[in-house]
Amino acid sequence: MKADRKPTPQLTLPTFQRPELLAPAGNWDCAKAAVENGADSIYFGLDRFNARMRAQNFTEADLPKLMQFLHCRGVKGYVTLNTVVFPQEIREAEQYLRSIIAAGVDAVIVQDIGICRLIRHLSPDFPIHASTQMTITSAAGVEFAKSLGCQLVVLARECSLTEIEKIQRHLRVESLDKTSLPLEVFVHGALCVAYSGQCLTSEALGGRSANRGECAQACRMPYELISDGQAVDLGNRKYLLSPQDLAGLEVLPELVKAGVSCLKIEGRLKTPEYVANVTQVYRQALDKVMADLKNVETHRQSPAEGNPPAALARHLSSLEAPEQERYNLEMAFSRGLYTGWFRGINNQELVHAHFGKKRGVYLGEVTRISNEKVIVRLQAPIKPGDGVVFDCGHPEAQEEGGRIYAVEHKGKQAVLTFGRRDLNLRRIHVGDKVWKTSDPELDKQLRQSFAGENPQFQRPIHIEVYGEVGQSLGAIAQSAAPLRAIARDELGHVVQVESAMPLEEAHTKPLTTERLQEQFGRLGNTPFCLGTLTNHLKDAVMVPVSELNRMRREIVTQLEDLRSQPKRWQLHSSASIKDLLPSPSSPSSPSSPSLVVLVRNLKQLQAALSVAIETLYCEFEDPRAYREAVRMVRGAKNKDGKIKNENVASSSIFCADSSSPTIWVAPPRITKPGENWILQQVRSCEADGYLVRNYDQLQFFANDRCIGDFSLNVANALTADYFKHQCGLERVTASYDLNITQLQDLLTSCPAHWFEVTIHQHMPMFHMEHCVFCAFLSQGTDYTNCGRPCEKHSVKLRDRVGTEHILKADVGCRNTVFNGTAQTGAEYVQHLIELGVRNFRIEFVNETPEKVMQTIHHYQQLLRGEITGSQLWRELKLQNQLGVTRGPMGVNASR
Repeated sequence: MKADRKPTPQLTLPTFQRPELLAPAGNWDCAKAAVENGADSIYFGLDRFNARMRAQNFTEADLPKLMQFLHCRGVKGYVTLNTVVFPQEIREAEQYLRSIIAAGVDAVIVQDIGICRLIRHLSPDFPIHASTQMTITSAAGVEFAKSLGCQLVVLARECSLTEIEKIQRHLRVESLDKTSLPLEVFVHGALCVAYSGQCLTSEALGGRSANRGECAQACRMPYELISDGQAVDLGNRKYLLSPQDLAGLEVLPELVKAGVSCLKIEGRLKTPEYVANVTQVYRQALDKVMADLKNVETHRQSPAEGNPPAALARHLSSLEAPEQERYNLEMAFSRGLYTGWFRGINNQELVHAHFGKKRGVYLGEVTRISNEKVIVRLQAPIKPGDGVVFDCGHPEAQEEGGRIYAVEHKGKQAVLTFGRRDLNLRRIHVGDKVWKTSDPELDKQLRQSFAGENPQFQRPIHIEVYGEVGQSLGAIAQSAAPLRAIARDELGHVVQVESAMPLEEAHTKPLTTERLQEQFGRLGNTPFCLGTLTNHLKDAVMVPVSELNRMRREIVTQLEDLRSQPKRWQLHSSASIKDLLPSPSSPSSPSSPSLVVLVRNLKQLQAALSVAIETLYCEFEDPRAYREAVRMVRGAKNKDGKIKNENVASSSIFCADSSSPTIWVAPPRITKPGENWILQQVRSCEADGYLVRNYDQLQFFANDRCIGDFSLNVANALTADYFKHQCGLERVTASYDLNITQLQDLLTSCPAHWFEVTIHQHMPMFHMEHCVFCAFLSQGTDYTNCGRPCEKHSVKLRDRVGTEHILKADVGCRNTVFNGTAQTGAEYVQHLIELGVRNFRIEFVNETPEKVMQTIHHYQQLLRGEITGSQLWRELKLQNQLGVTRGPMGVNASR
């Protein structure tokens, strides 16, 4: 069921569209670096609501000047508003959006569904791009984004080329008007190990939400693998959750063939030199790919030129990254470069686990240390001034490194001399790896690429020239015509310029095509270069060179003026957010609060049944077990109306005469192309309802009873209202990113009975395509050859402070890391009841049946008012060896 690992299909499409190259910009210098090195567009954040809050970012006041600069250079600018937005921030977000739209920004990149609704309410035509934070992995996800008014979708990084092609084929079939949303993919940069929009690790461990742009990068930390209670010796492999960086250079032709519309470079926290470096490499590579593919198309249409498949094969074999390009990318920033998930799953390569930080270019190993010098067996070039670091296999410790003072080459070895007292040579050992981390010469070249005020990267304009000399026709003399030049840029702007004097018949130096190209091609220090010039002049004519120069300057001025005009999107001044907000919360329902219990195996289910739980959720690793779960629940009552308690030791916590329990089952968090069979398997159990986690499931279970899970990221009333009334969900689970103040704001901004609140759980931190079981407990690459260690071993990941986090795999072989420390919101339950909440969820992962019953009993007492939240918290803390934390509900509301 995992990604298809068949060879990449041959290119078959008759035409190829050039994808847009999208570069990151965390500040003005990065924006200039992107523009001057060939980016077609940039994306950047403002000082709120963006997923890189640690970047310098821009301000609302910067927008008019920034957009004028970009548009004058023929570059688009996209603002990232790609976080969840809390209830009290909606009005501020509205003002942000009005400023963004008025400034002529080309699009906004959005995660929050409520914000998509708000944008479309304010403006019917302003473009919305669905962020990768929306976790879109399928055609159903693209269609969902389209229904929100999005014009483009950024797919999850975990989508392979095969899956992208499947999504495109499905969209073309389903699209009645034969148009489908353009797709964007990340082509280079850091890879999150967890699905974007689904990572709660920073939230769980420190109250810093990745869905709020505050990721603490826990995936880059070392972990110890614990299997069946014993530490697994993995040598120096400790960074078990730290992927190599994505480098899609070698798959550019396949991405073009797949119809990808935009190639995105990650890196809004990176330096201007990084932006210049990576943008330049991909600009040149993409231009070469498009030229080569055009040649392939020419061969296809000209049988005499040879066999098209052979031409294609020759083309594909030439796409390995040249040595200089790979060097530049590694020097830009590298934890190791890899094609990520583009070619499918390979768990042995995605995460090498040796380090989780920037390294650079691998130089070789230390062979000897002598006379204050270090001798290295070289595998890459080195020169004085370069910076290096010595890797002894403990990247978590302070490492030795410095700048090279002198290099003496001796065959394949080099003798490196460093400045006096720059290194502690006693901490360097034979066998240490050496990495080049700095190349000042390369950095200087990169800085020069965007230095100064004059444009360095020029975009082509195409000019057509018309005119003829007046002729006498009998008694009527036709007046002489001026020289007329029509210029077009690649964005569709057209200008026409005429000479101030008429054309004359040329006796010596006529305006030949070559002369016209020479004069109109003198476009230095402008944003333009001459693309094509078409000469429509009749006969031999001339105008002075000075007039040609004036016309050329006028063309530049007019095109710059046209480009610099801000986009005029429609903006409804009278539109109000009040039009979208649901009615405030109704008075508290007289019904008593209900405890909802989520279990993850049949023994836990039997335990929950034994204590009279009315609403049960099942999330099993194997959905085939759901049929047995449904049978157990529906057979839970005997003829006397008492719940059976067959497979669990008798408990004093026993309730009889309960109403019949209902069972809701959960499909996996992610659904990819070709995985609907899992959803069919889930539905075949004929449960009472389904806990939906993604857009495929909203579509698949549309005619069934459904409850929305936390993964839908419901953090404000606009989002909640959409899922309730447009998707027909019975209720939704409040986002785990909300603290108690923000949750209270949500519950008072719309009916509280819409929501379910999780008050006890092991927070699901990482949810990832990366399979730790396969990578470190087998030699296999994916589910086809790993031997299924997930079915044989109980695995945990021990972090730096000693907490052992629980690792589970689902039916799609995707892994979830659950926080080893359970957390509770018990202290807030009474207040939440007063606000109108009636459904409180508690979740179990690997607890014993006895522990399940004891915990349920405490929460039943809490809901009945027999104990306080503080009492329950203290009680659970005493009972649980791992301890219980209050979790994000208790985090300070000011974050």
